[in-house]
Amino acid sequence: MHPLARISRAQSRALSGLTFGAPVTHVYDPFTYARAPWERYVERYGSGPKEIVLLGMNPGPFGMAQTGVPFGDVARVRDFLGITGAVRRPAGEHPARPVLGFASPRSEVSGSRLWGWVESRFGNADAFFARGFVLNWCPLLFLEASGKNRTPDALPRHERAPLEAACDAALRASIEALAPRLVIGVGLFAEKRARLALAGLDVAIGSIPHPSPASPIANRGWAALADRGLDALGV
Repeated sequence: MHPLARISRAQSRALSGLTFGAPVTHVYDPFTYARAPWERYVERYGSGPKEIVLLGMNPGPFGMAQTGVPFGDVARVRDFLGITGAVRRPAGEHPARPVLGFASPRSEVSGSRLWGWVESRFGNADAFFARGFVLNWCPLLFLEASGKNRTPDALPRHERAPLEAACDAALRASIEALAPRLVIGVGLFAEKRARLALAGLDVAIGSIPHPSPASPIANRGWAALADRGLDALGV
């Protein structure tokens, strides 16, 4: 089994015993129900050492929650990365956020922007993955009763602590397996978690802005921001 697949399975087991209260009503773990495309992704592209690892926060409802791949916009994962696979329905599915897998008609803007930028900068998936990889710090999607996505940083402290412990441990193990020289948080939260989880490892840490459509600066041309961020980090 690929080291990253083994790490993710252990992470899912560690997270499976955690509970989350209101306003969270539903929790999805794509590492379980979308394991096939996730493990295909790591087997195809996750061989180290890497030069850089881009680190996101957690799945979006129309991205990794559908495909199992970080920033997993369906069209980009299928057509650019060449990854498909069986995706089951999660237990306790939110009626407003069904998991349709690669049949989902929705686009994830963050994933479309990130992988579109990778394609424009590197030309093809193999050229990027020869140097880099993309991970999420946390595999869980948290949904409120309305269907709104609640990010991990908005959870109460007593719920965050065991989540952070499990996700930090998995990130550290993943970075040890990939052996990059540089970990780049996609957003400041991911950079913060990387600095805490990877303390003592011989790896540089930085960040680029998040491509979320909720970010006004990202909506004014995220690809250029990402280019400037990578240039500043020497990539």
